[in-house]
Amino acid sequence: MVAIAPAIASWFARPAARSWTCPPAPRHAVAAFHEALPGYAPTPLNELPALAAELGVERLFAKDESTRLGLPAFKILGASWGVYRTLCDHLGLAPDVPLSDLSGADVRLVTATDGNHGRAVAHMARLLGLTADVFVPDGVQPAAVAAIEAEGAQVARVAGPYDEAVRRAEAFASEPGMLLVQDTGWPGYERVPGWIVEGYSTLFGEIDAQLPGSVDLIAVPVGVGSLAQAAVTHYRSASRTPTILSVEPDAAPCVLAGLENGHPNTVATGSTVMAGLNCATPSSLAWPYLSAGLDAAVTVTDADVVRAAADLAALGVPSGPCGAASLAGARAALTTDHRAELAPVRTVVLLLTEGTAANPVG
Repeated sequence: MVAIAPAIASWFARPAARSWTCPPAPRHAVAAFHEALPGYAPTPLNELPALAAELGVERLFAKDESTRLGLPAFKILGASWGVYRTLCDHLGLAPDVPLSDLSGADVRLVTATDGNHGRAVAHMARLLGLTADVFVPDGVQPAAVAAIEAEGAQVARVAGPYDEAVRRAEAFASEPGMLLVQDTGWPGYERVPGWIVEGYSTLFGEIDAQLPGSVDLIAVPVGVGSLAQAAVTHYRSASRTPTILSVEPDAAPCVLAGLENGHPNTVATGSTVMAGLNCATPSSLAWPYLSAGLDAAVTVTDADVVRAAADLAALGVPSGPCGAASLAGARAALTTDHRAELAPVRTVVLLLTEGTAANPVG
């Protein structure tokens, strides 16, 4: 594999993040819930020596989320736990009842999505015999919209960006009998996205069990920041202190802009093949974790991501553009002068958050 220097990227680094700590997620309860779902199995953690050699590290692993619980992305981990906890709360049930006890509840699930979260909520609605209404912004691939509809959801297309779709979903869910299950938080709406973030803890628990040793750098694709929040929570609540690298499209760098400015921002977004990361505003729930616990943040171009997806495919690992962003980000961090700003890196983990079926590269 020929190494090609990535394009000039925006970059932020804060070495002090490694000393920040936070309480852990309820990982064991969440993992037990997921293990009881039909078709659960840990997703593969593939070692890729060719990429390790390219990046100048000893070992590199890719967490392949392309077949998570029958769906082509990691989002079902958060959506399943989020839907379960939201329904238990709505029905006044303790969060220890079987999922089947929630079937047929007299509610409609509502969400906005760039693709994978909406499909996951729709999938849970179908599993429970419920109806889902999913608001989809401009820029989402037609195949991703069709997959949401195939789950039986009602899709409302929004002529605008992701943030507008979220506003539309929130307004729609204010009607009686509606439950909003959104994976981003804002003031006054943080409990449900908090449950969704807890759901992602299963992914990191699996990595701990699968990895032969410790991780020195983990690259996390970032939209509103919920998965990165889960990564920070997992690694900053224990003695593990890897470098946590957030990776965003250069067309939608909301987290990096906030880190540079010292407060959360809403940025103008553009077009990008990384549709699931095309977000203008970080989650208010995630922001305190990101601002304190991220070691570094980088932006990547569509060209870098398309090349990364092709390189992964050549190694037999399928990834859509959002997942491939993690490789593009690791390249930007480790094959440039930015590496000098990081702690020593021997082992890298890339989060390949979606497969090619979730969002085709192009």
